[in-house]
Amino acid sequence: MTTIVLTILGVLLVWQVVIRLFRKRYHFPAPAFIGRFLDSDIRREMQPPDKLIERSGIKQGMRVLEVGCGSGAFVTSVARVVGKTGKVYALDIQPAMLRQLKVKLTKPENQDIKNIKLILGSAYKLPFEDNSIDLVYMVTVLQETPDKQKALKEAGRVLKPGGVLAVTEFLPDPDYPLKSTTIKIGEEAGFILDKVLGNFWNYTVRFVKQL
Repeated sequence: MTTIVLTILGVLLVWQVVIRLFRKRYHFPAPAFIGRFLDSDIRREMQPPDKLIERSGIKQGMRVLEVGCGSGAFVTSVARVVGKTGKVYALDIQPAMLRQLKVKLTKPENQDIKNIKLILGSAYKLPFEDNSIDLVYMVTVLQETPDKQKALKEAGRVLKPGGVLAVTEFLPDPDYPLKSTTIKIGEEAGFILDKVLGNFWNYTVRFVKQL
């Protein structure tokens, strides 16, 4: 049994090393064909939406933007929390991911949700006015972005003064950074560190926009 566990850990370690070396040279968003896994019960078991929502600071009535929503693992849960007086903008650069999310929203259990808007677009050019969004969140997306500072400064532009930027990272992701790295990137973009929540494997760093 010990041998099997060590073998599995060894394979995972080698995989992490290989994929990280590859990702250092090539930056691209998660391919659409893994959308089913990204929006699966397995994913939600590993990254419970309620914990992500609590750590991010998402509350009723907020105008919330998810940058890099993918196939929508967290979008519907966030939409239910912000409620009828809130709004969720689900933005992704890949049409195929948004198509998967659109199908998800047509399912019977989600047809009562009316406060989600799907947006095809880039993190570098958000289609919102200055100071118009309460909270921006990213889940295992920031490290996939080639120009992180450009993306974060654009998030800062659309956030209201005192608005929240929540960055969540998860170790199985090949682009996983240490908490200190995420904090440094956010502070370099002009954000103020608010809280660091979660554990080594699955954490959220919450920043606020300067008043």
